Amino acid sequence: MKILSILLVALGLTFGAQAQYKKASLQASGLTCAMCSRATLESLQTLPFVDKIDTDLDNTTFILYFKPGAVVSIDAIKAKVEDAGFSVGKLVVTANFNEVKVQNDTHVPFAGSTLHFMHVKDQVLNGDKDITVIDKDFVSSKQFKKYSTETSMPCYKTGIMADCCKPHEANASKRVYHVTI
Repeated sequence: MKILSILLVALGLTFGAQAQYKKASLQASGLTCAMCSRATLESLQTLPFVDKIDTDLDNTTFILYFKPGAVVSIDAIKAKVEDAGFSVGKLVVTANFNEVKVQNDTHVPFAGSTLHFMHVKDQVLNGDKDITVIDKDFVSSKQFKKYSTETSMPCYKTGIMADCCKPHEANASKRVYHVTI
C-alpha cells in the first residue's frame, strides 16, 4: 500500500510539473517615453517567478520568461504594470499542455489555476500553445463586452469560480482566468 501511495504521488508530481506557463508577451498601454518603459520593466523585474525579460520598445511589449516550475500569477503581472502607472493592453501567455481537452465555454484546471476557455473549438492541446487572457483589465472595454455575450457563466464578469459553481465546492473561491486561443 505504501509503494502504491508513493507511485501515485510521483505520478502526480510528474503530471503537475508538465503543466506550466513558460513565457508571456505583455503589451502595456499608456507608455509614452523611455522613462515609462523603464518604470514598467523595473516593476516587472520584481516578480519572483520571472527569470528574464526582453523588451520591444517599438511595440511597447515585454517578453517575460518564467522560471521553470515556478507558480505564475497572471494577476501579479497586471498589478506590477499598474503599480508602474500603466495598464495591460494585451497579455498572451505561452503554456505547455499535455493532452488537455478544451471545449468552448468550459473550465479547465491548469498549473494550479483554472482557465475558462472562450471562443474556441473543441480540441486537445499538446505542447506549447499561446493563450490570450481576455479578462477585464486585460482587453479593451469593447472586447470585454463582445466576449461577455459569448458565455452564460457569470464568472466572466467577476473572475471568481464561486459565481459558476456551488459555494461548498473546493475551488469555489478560486480565481478563474478567461482565455482564448
